[in-house]
Amino acid sequence: MVGAALVAPLLVCAVLVPFRDSFDNANAALLLVVVIVAVAAFGIRVAGVVAALSSAVWFDFFLAVPFNKLTIANRDDIETTLLLVGIGVAVTEIAIWGRRQQARASRQKGYLDGVLTTSAAVAKGASTDDLVADVSAELTAVLRIDGCRFVPGDRSARGPQLNHDGTVTRGSHQLKVERDGLPTNAEIELPVQHGGLTVGRFLLTAATRIARPDLEQRLVAVALADQVGAALAAPTAR
Repeated sequence: MVGAALVAPLLVCAVLVPFRDSFDNANAALLLVVVIVAVAAFGIRVAGVVAALSSAVWFDFFLAVPFNKLTIANRDDIETTLLLVGIGVAVTEIAIWGRRQQARASRQKGYLDGVLTTSAAVAKGASTDDLVADVSAELTAVLRIDGCRFVPGDRSARGPQLNHDGTVTRGSHQLKVERDGLPTNAEIELPVQHGGLTVGRFLLTAATRIARPDLEQRLVAVALADQVGAALAAPTAR
């Protein structure tokens, strides 16, 4: 993509060379903007910036007086060259922002689908073993950790804990997960609660890689654990 970003403006300017006496430079700049936008739409910052710089250089070399030199005598052409660079950088950043928003929306839909699927399984009376296995897989994916296991029963927390509000604490100290990641030297405990009572806990493992789930991901994990809590607390739990 970077190679195309470098070459495409060159080709456009080369094609316009025979018509530069009759073809207005403002229109030529618009064609180059189309090229820049097309490259920037892929959301690759380096490619977008390269396309903008390449457009400015070849516009200067081929279409701005004096021709075939990297100098510009006309003030309007100088402004056009600067605008090409500015537009290229701006469009690239907008494209990157748009792709991030699209990716975030896709992740949110995936999180919601996971919670709804788990809720449906609880409503249908799925076996708790199957439910725990499914939620364990969801937790591993949502938090991007190595894995987790479920331990039934109520006991005091012994290690780092993922709390109901999405915070992660070790004793009285709140950890900065977005900056430092989840602890890798201990299992993180995610309590499984229902009606204010702890009926078990998921032990989350992030030993081989740094996982930095954001608050939204951590709250989804809590919601998934609560679904298991509801199933375990049901009279028909099996």
